[in-house]
Amino acid sequence: MNFAMVTSGPGFLGSHLCDRLLSEDARVICLDYRSTGISANVSHLASAPRFALIEADVVHPISVNVDAIFNLACPASPVHYQQNPIKSMWTSVLGAINVIKLAERTGAWVHQTSTSKIYGDPHVHPKTESYWGNVNTVGTRSCYDERKRAATTLFADYRRHQGEVAKLVCIFNTYGPRTLPDDGRVLSNFVVQALSGNNATDDPPQRQPDIALAE
Repeated sequence: MNFAMVTSGPGFLGSHLCDRLLSEDARVICLDYRSTGISANVSHLASAPRFALIEADVVHPISVNVDAIFNLACPASPVHYQQNPIKSMWTSVLGAINVIKLAERTGAWVHQTSTSKIYGDPHVHPKTESYWGNVNTVGTRSCYDERKRAATTLFADYRRHQGEVAKLVCIFNTYGPRTLPDDGRVLSNFVVQALSGNNATDDPPQRQPDIALAE
């Protein structure tokens, strides 16, 4: 792998992925339109000779030459995706389409991130790949679930037609260094509440700038 593009590269997961790719001697194009991505997460890479940060929106066609694409473009925190649910849908669905078109033009292999939310509010625990889920298409959080389901379907079909050049990974409840304290998901909520000396609930905490999950 010579040139890799990471969409939503300054985000929590994207920034760690950029670190890893650079450590493996790849040249990295970090793409973001600065909605939820935190520029500080990749500020330590600004002077790296094999790193470039590009401000662009995946809802528009992308024109770069790359060998590999990691598509993480999708606000994942309820705090963020509920601010503009229609834009959230565009980012996942149109973004997935544009990433696939770029892969077709460049011959790049492409890696799409999915989520446990494609199963909706499941009746089965633990979930398996054979479980199809229990989905609400009109709820206040449906913009996240349904856009990720649509993008996952697009990549599943692309994989059936193109083979191993397309990869799908389903990420569950990930947290760690660079997670925002007010991320709004259950694990980060519990950690922030514990650090604050509060009872653990699944209610999202208010932003508390003096608390960080990790430096």
